[in-house]
Amino acid sequence: MAGVSLKCGDCGALLRSVEEAQEHAELTSHSNFAESTEPVLNLVCSTCGKPCRSKTESDLHTKRTGHTEFSDKTADAAKPISLEVPKVASSESEDVAAPSQTEEMVVPEVDKNLLQELEGMGFSIERATRALHYSGNASLEAAVNWVVEHENDMDIDEMPMVPVNSKVEAPKPSLTPEQLKAKQHELREKARKKKEEEEKRMEREREKERIRVGKELLEAKRIEEDNERKRILALRKAEKEEEKRARERILQKLEEDKAERRRKLGLPPEDPSTTKPSAPVVEEKKMSLPVRPATKAEQMRECLRSLKQNHKEDDAKVKRAFQTLLTFVGNVVKNPDEEKFRKIRLTNQSFQDRVGSLTGGIQFLELCGFEKMEGGEFLFLARDKVDMAVLHSAGSEIDSAIKNPFFGVL
Repeated sequence: MAGVSLKCGDCGALLRSVEEAQEHAELTSHSNFAESTEPVLNLVCSTCGKPCRSKTESDLHTKRTGHTEFSDKTADAAKPISLEVPKVASSESEDVAAPSQTEEMVVPEVDKNLLQELEGMGFSIERATRALHYSGNASLEAAVNWVVEHENDMDIDEMPMVPVNSKVEAPKPSLTPEQLKAKQHELREKARKKKEEEEKRMEREREKERIRVGKELLEAKRIEEDNERKRILALRKAEKEEEKRARERILQKLEEDKAERRRKLGLPPEDPSTTKPSAPVVEEKKMSLPVRPATKAEQMRECLRSLKQNHKEDDAKVKRAFQTLLTFVGNVVKNPDEEKFRKIRLTNQSFQDRVGSLTGGIQFLELCGFEKMEGGEFLFLARDKVDMAVLHSAGSEIDSAIKNPFFGVL
């Protein structure tokens, strides 16, 4: 039976024709070939029509493209083969004998180290692969030289595709070493400038983004500040209205107290139709000596008012004094039989800081019934002199002075 393929006795490769055997011999230096009845596989992809010569090649094609269906046309492509050297035919017969089937095109193998160096210089992988392939993987200088000579080619940035088992002779460099170094330097400078321009462009984009974000933050801050100002204005307006209402209540309370004092003093009610004192008269009245309050509650109120007016620059200190006085009065009301709540050491530093050093503090306690004893060292409230009505009145006056923001101001 005539052979349908040639088998390399050195590596076992199956070849379709004498020409393929000759190319194989040139590439591998193998010379031991024999006819074989085992045909070369011809698996054709049903999706894209790509022929595969082996099961390994078809598996690789499936992995790359996802195509899984292949047609086995090995029998159709198998033809008798002979090792005899074919006679030279005319050009017409050569045209007829030319292979009709499309040979498989693959990416050529190149030196990986040289490819990495070219990529590090700024060349794309397609240009670097093409340069190494057509320069025969000779050296880095040869690849750069090829790029210099072919940088204007239309397909320089396309991945080269060559037939399987093909061999391309490396062209000889046409530049001198000095010219080659100059071209290499020029290409490196171009790659560096291109990289710098890309970095500058990215930096401009980042700067634009930072400016945009900054403007958005400033606008959000401005809106927040406007809302805060509006809220503060509304709050101040509400406070002023509340102060106005409180002032009106105080004035009304003062008028009621004034009428009550006139009633207790046996004076007739003041006629509202009478002329109202003018501002200078009011000022003169303020400058005159205060009228001594008629009742103990009014005396307490006047005492507290005097305390606040004398220390109006330190509102916290006045408030603390009022709280301390309220505590003393409250303890006696809750525990009238406990002597420790009815006896206060005047030399106590805490008492002096809170009440004793303030004008009107000790006088208020004396109005509540406390008396100095033991040479003025203590304030003491005897059990039989505890007047709950007076103490309750004192507590009310202190509570009113604490809660009324205009106490002692008018």
